[in-house]
Amino acid sequence: MALTPVDVALAAVLEGIVATEPEIVPITGARGRVLAADLAARRTQPPFAAAAMDGWALRAADAAEAGARLSVVGEAAAGRSFEGAVPPGSCVRIFTGAPMPAGADCVVMQEYATRDGDLVTFGEAARPGRHVRAAGVDFRTGDVGLTAGTRLGFTNLGLVAAMNHAEVTVRRRPRIAVLATGDELVPPGGDLGPDQIVASNGYAVTALIETVGGEAVDLGIVRDDFDATVAAMRAAFDGGVDALVTIGGASVGDHDHVHAALATCGVEFGFWKLAMRPGKPLMFGRRGATRIVGLPGNPASALVCALLFLAPLVRALAGEPDPAPREELVALGRDLAANDLRQDYLRARLVLDDAGRLVAVPADLQDSSLLTRFAATDGLIVRPPHAPAAIAGEPCRFIRFP
Repeated sequence: MALTPVDVALAAVLEGIVATEPEIVPITGARGRVLAADLAARRTQPPFAAAAMDGWALRAADAAEAGARLSVVGEAAAGRSFEGAVPPGSCVRIFTGAPMPAGADCVVMQEYATRDGDLVTFGEAARPGRHVRAAGVDFRTGDVGLTAGTRLGFTNLGLVAAMNHAEVTVRRRPRIAVLATGDELVPPGGDLGPDQIVASNGYAVTALIETVGGEAVDLGIVRDDFDATVAAMRAAFDGGVDALVTIGGASVGDHDHVHAALATCGVEFGFWKLAMRPGKPLMFGRRGATRIVGLPGNPASALVCALLFLAPLVRALAGEPDPAPREELVALGRDLAANDLRQDYLRARLVLDDAGRLVAVPADLQDSSLLTRFAATDGLIVRPPHAPAAIAGEPCRFIRFP
């Protein structure tokens, strides 16, 4: 069987995806969700001209030169404006965020003013508009502040609130079933037999699903039994999941039942083996609208494939318009030999060199069974098929872990 190129495989995984249906959630539950519709402002921000500094509001013409002395006629603070207009030759004590009094057209910072009773002497010349935030300088009623497909988080949830939205319309979190297979697997904390290992991949895959906006449905561990594997898969399909992820058991050995069980459940297969390292034995198929991703059993292989294919699938189902892994160029941390026909993904940590450049330093060992190298690295160096030998310091493609 020919090996499928990575870009062809990712295109197949994402082809024809329809995002999950919209739902309305309170802003307090919107973190990590993806907007299903554009979000427009319900108010103007700021709704009035406001002071940008603590100081004195006045008419710039009354203090056109340093040394001007004006009389104090009142005070304005955030939430408590000055009543009336500022008469010529007067000023108002004002604090950041307070509405500008009528008649005043600038603010002189308090550091450049000296008060003596009801008189203020200004040590700098005033300028019209100085330290004043104009009404609507941030946004106005009806302005679209965020577009559909935007993931909500630290940088924009404050904007949602400022635009006066207590609720937002977002895509439902994609439900992704996770099924681990193998007689050798035991949950963490359990008693292990002489031929068993602790199941770890499912916890990392579940964390990735939830990090990129999905809802993981843990199907547990199914033993190496054909009927049990079919039953677990049918339970997932009957439960209406958007995708099923299997871990391990996808080879062709006597104890590997995933492929045959999926076929029995009516799955149509797209590809099985990829031209990549680690992660060659990745499997993909469909059952109606449900996507199936069969991850390899080796930890590094499973997690690299999850990052490159499962995470984009979840993002696409959640409504993100550009779900593919994001690459950046950084400097290579050490020399690398020429590559063969498979695309390499080398675990690497990011450091800053003496010039302030980001440098990706590959882990010393890249064996697909090693989890310590994942825990100690920041992402993956991408080495295309047949890439020539590379020298430390050259630019290289890099994908950060979420």
